[in-house]
Order: sequence, then structure tokens, then C-alpha cells
Amino acid sequence: MSRAEAAKGAAATEATEGPAQEPPLRAPGVLWSLGLFRSELVTVVRRWRTLALLAVLAAVPVLIGIAVKIDTRGGRGGGGGGEGGGPAFLSQITNNGLFLVFAAIAATLPVFLPMAVGVVAGDAVAGEAHAGTLRYLLVAPAGRTRLLLAKYASVLAFCLIATLVVAASALAVGALLFPLGEVTTISGTRISFGDGLLRAVAIAGIAALSLSGMAALGLFVSTLTNSGIAAMASAVGLLITVQILGQIPQLHAIGPYLFPHYWLSFADVLREPVYWDQLERNFELQALYVAVFGSAAWARFTTKDITA
Repeated sequence: MSRAEAAKGAAATEATEGPAQEPPLRAPGVLWSLGLFRSELVTVVRRWRTLALLAVLAAVPVLIGIAVKIDTRGGRGGGGGGEGGGPAFLSQITNNGLFLVFAAIAATLPVFLPMAVGVVAGDAVAGEAHAGTLRYLLVAPAGRTRLLLAKYASVLAFCLIATLVVAASALAVGALLFPLGEVTTISGTRISFGDGLLRAVAIAGIAALSLSGMAALGLFVSTLTNSGIAAMASAVGLLITVQILGQIPQLHAIGPYLFPHYWLSFADVLREPVYWDQLERNFELQALYVAVFGSAAWARFTTKDITA
């Protein structure tokens, strides 16, 4: 039978029996979405660049603890400073090693932690495009929206992992070099070590949530280019620019609208009772940045011409 005759036969069959029905494609379920998120998170954590960033973050509490210990042995009694900020925590480390957790988060949150998040978020989409793997990820029945959400979720998970690495390193060094015991809050009251440890975990979680706006901004930048290095450099550059703007007295009016403005509000967790005003403003500001730049990233990614 010739190809023409076969085509005629198929047409006749279709005319009498109707077109062949293909089985409907089922949308990916929750388990598939969790698998996509797990795959993205494993990819992020296994990169040597990510491991190097986590190693640097873990080294910061070690350096702070050693510096305070040397300072104490020199007879200067540790660092001083104003109430409620990182330097004030330094002055308490010699009395209670748990304060090294608070001091380490206060030292890394303004620069080191957001820079690490900017690198990971900036590489999320642009790095895949540069490596030529983004097009193959979109072949799977995930859809661009689901893939973007999985990437953002993996960046948020990195925010928590990075913050917990700083906290765990600080707790280990603090327990090794300094005594542990009851915690004196900023308000002057004393709480048990267990309560203080729970507040340290809460502070780590708050610090991670504080980086959600930076993560959304970095992800948006990542959708604008196919160069991972350019996206990472741009995200970090924007962070530095915003930090500088926040330090200019003439621009103090825009300070409350910059995403790093309330980052150190986690210190209010160490008050008795806890002050929630600054913390709530921080959460609202981060939610605003996530909504704005998350929407911008979605609009850009879902309409982007994927050629690599």
C-alpha cells in the first residue's frame, strides 16, 4: 500500500469514527511540585560557590568570638556600645556565650548574609540560561510559573540555612569560649537559658524572613539577563547602593521604604515583653518587596524568549 492510499484510509477512518482521542495531560500534583523544589534546593546547596559562602558565614562568629576572648584576656573586658544593637551584644558575650549568636547575626545581616542571598538569587535563572539548562527544565510539565516559584522557594530555604549556619557556629563557639547561663534581656530582666535559646532560634528565623525582599529583588534581576555573573554582580551592587542611600542624612525620608531599614529590629525579641512594632513594619516592608519584585520577575520570566 502506497503512502497516499494509507493517508486516504486514515482519513476515511477518522471521518467514520472521529478523530483519535489522546489521553488528557494531568497537571503536576503537589508531590511533583515538592520534588521540583527539592531538586532546586539540592542543586543550590551542592554548588561549590554556595558551600564557600556558607563556610565564610560560619567563620564570622569564630572570628568575633576569638577577638572578644583576646580582648578579654587583654584586660579590656570586651566590646562596648549602645543599647539594642550589635555592639551592645558584644559587651555581653563574656558573661554569656549565647550573646555571640545575637552579635554574629547583627554583624552578618547588614552585609554578609544579603550578599550571599544576592549571589544565590541572581544565579537562580540567569545561571541556568547561561549553562543552557533552562530550556530543558521548561520541557518538563512544570510551567514557567511553577518553576519560578520553586526557584524562589529554594532561595528562601537558603536564607534560612545561611542564617542557621551563622547561629549554630556562634552557639558552638560561644559555648566553647564563654560560660552559658541565664540571659539578661535589653529590658534588664533575666530569663532562663532555655528561653534565651528559643529566642535565639526565633531571631534566626526573623533574620531569614528579613532577607525575603532581597531574595525577590535578586530573582527579578536574574530574569533580566542570561549571564549569571552579571545578575549576581547587579544584585550585590543594588544591595550596596541601597545601603549607601540609607546612610545619607539628606535622604532620611526614604529610609523607612528601603528593604534593609528594619533588619536589626530582631533585637526587640530580646526585650521583656517583646516589642512588635518594628518587627511588624519589617515584615510588612519585606512582603511589599516580595509582592512587587516577585510580580515583576513573574511577568518577565513568563514572557521571556528562552533561547538557551
